[in-house]
Amino acid sequence: MAKNIVGIDIGSDAIRAVEVADADKPQPIVVRVAEVPVPLDATKHGEVLEANTVAGALRSLWSLGRFRSKDVVLGMGNQRVLSRDLTVPRAPLAQIRESLPFQVQDMLPVPVGDAILDFYPTSEGIGEGGPVVHGLLVAAIKDAVLANVRAAELAGLNPVGVDLIPFALTRTLAPRVSGAGTVAIVDCGGNTTSVVIAHDGVPRFVRIIPTGGDDVTKQIAARLEVPLPEAEAVKRHFGLVGRTQTPDDVRAVAVTRETVGELMTSIRNTVNYYANTRPDDAVRGIVLVGGGAALPGFREGLGDVAGLPVAIGDPFVSARPARGVSRDVLRERSASIAVAWSLAVGGRAA
Repeated sequence: MAKNIVGIDIGSDAIRAVEVADADKPQPIVVRVAEVPVPLDATKHGEVLEANTVAGALRSLWSLGRFRSKDVVLGMGNQRVLSRDLTVPRAPLAQIRESLPFQVQDMLPVPVGDAILDFYPTSEGIGEGGPVVHGLLVAAIKDAVLANVRAAELAGLNPVGVDLIPFALTRTLAPRVSGAGTVAIVDCGGNTTSVVIAHDGVPRFVRIIPTGGDDVTKQIAARLEVPLPEAEAVKRHFGLVGRTQTPDDVRAVAVTRETVGELMTSIRNTVNYYANTRPDDAVRGIVLVGGGAALPGFREGLGDVAGLPVAIGDPFVSARPARGVSRDVLRERSASIAVAWSLAVGGRAA
């Protein structure tokens, strides 16, 4: 019998984990779900800064959630990870990966020895020199990855994989979108917003925008001169469309619209860049996930700005909740635990 596996999402405000059984089956089972707050200054943009502190939080998480498996998959999805188009001569995938350090130095902002490299093939073709493989180069700063792995190991866990969060989300969301074609999957997190454009479920383009829901909260707090918790509550209450009653309400909504408007413009520009460079592959819609997707008025506003239909993604549509995990829990917490779930089921979700 296959072991259970746990996806761990180190977010801006919490560390979330989802334990999954039958991850390689058509209907994986959600066994356990839990989260704990991120210790102050222990992480930054999903990267572990204080390994011992985060290890303590992970041990608390395991105790709180009563997780049984210690096999975990970690996610990376901040500005310390980049993705670029890459075309290489056709060869076995293992051989392509071994050759990456000799091919991609000019594409990296750091020495190749400071990065962990991977290649994700998307299609094959014929180049000037013969058969080629088109794909995506994924490069992560080695120290950032190893810091997260180290924290998990200090907590007594067994990291069995590190995945790019946009890829993980694509594997669970893209196959659920009815019909074939090209869609943009947008994950609105606390510190960053990732955009992955997939064609028939295969990622073709990834961009990580260094803006998230926390930026909106900080702007409200600064402009209204209120504490961050109060600013967060104001943001969630009013969003982009809330009914205002006081001058402070009006200012809060104005700040939210301004900051979120910049983010929506960045998302639109990312989609337009893809469309302009691949005119024969039109993007037919946007699928939203992440905590920011729940902001009142965000879905409708993004649709207006991008000129595309926008839907809220449901990565749990094929999941089976175990006894003790209700459908209501999955529905209510879908936005916040989508990343951890997607990391756990990985490429085996279908």
